[in-house]
Amino acid sequence: MDINFPLVLVLLVLISGTIWLLDALVLARLRDKKSVAGTAKDPVYVEYSKSFFPVLFIVLILRSFIVEPFQIPSPSMVPTLQVGDFILVNKFIYGLRLPVARTKVLDITKPKRGDVMVFFPPNEKRYFIKRVVGLPGDKIIYKNNKLFVNGEKVKETLLATLPSSRPFYQLYEEELGDSVHQTRKILNPLSHGPDTSYIVPEGHYYMMGDNRNNSSDSRVWKSVPEENIVGKAFAIWMHWESLLSLPSFSRVGSIK
Repeated sequence: MDINFPLVLVLLVLISGTIWLLDALVLARLRDKKSVAGTAKDPVYVEYSKSFFPVLFIVLILRSFIVEPFQIPSPSMVPTLQVGDFILVNKFIYGLRLPVARTKVLDITKPKRGDVMVFFPPNEKRYFIKRVVGLPGDKIIYKNNKLFVNGEKVKETLLATLPSSRPFYQLYEEELGDSVHQTRKILNPLSHGPDTSYIVPEGHYYMMGDNRNNSSDSRVWKSVPEENIVGKAFAIWMHWESLLSLPSFSRVGSIK
């Protein structure tokens, strides 16, 4: 079962903050009146609340409105992101949202074509990370392993063919909006999947993984509504593939 960490964090902040406030206004005075010495010692639950509330509150503010860390669990964004990459996500660039409810309270900017974005797919409660390919109103066509936006083929340059891999892959440099990044495709045309043609509805975004033949994305579950956006991924700060391996900082840097 997936744990709703934002909800747990909000509840912990509310509980610890309420105990601290209630103790300061009422409970501490009652204990002092009953104490022979005049000043009673705080109960354990009050001490813990006083200690944890400031820390939990700061973490809640940081995660909800400024930046949140995530770990990459799948290869759908290879070569841009590898399994085990720990990334940072800007939570305010697309607008400030309330924790848990995710209601936008302040509009700032809109996602741009080429952004790497964290979001919830339609009818999913798990976080996904893909690249923004289509904006509201765009016509997206993916045919024969080629991407077309509004009738124009997206510019790409072949960088390398990897014949030692199974299956065989080709690496491309793709220009999408202001973003220049790498994508990976399988050479076998039978692995391209069905052709796709889609017009992005207003208030929605069309998402695709950079690992084009190994990504569950908008080609499967269509576009992502604006209210499902979490934030923009902007940096890798650590790579740690498994508990049996050592953390590495060789991949630290910005996300293109």
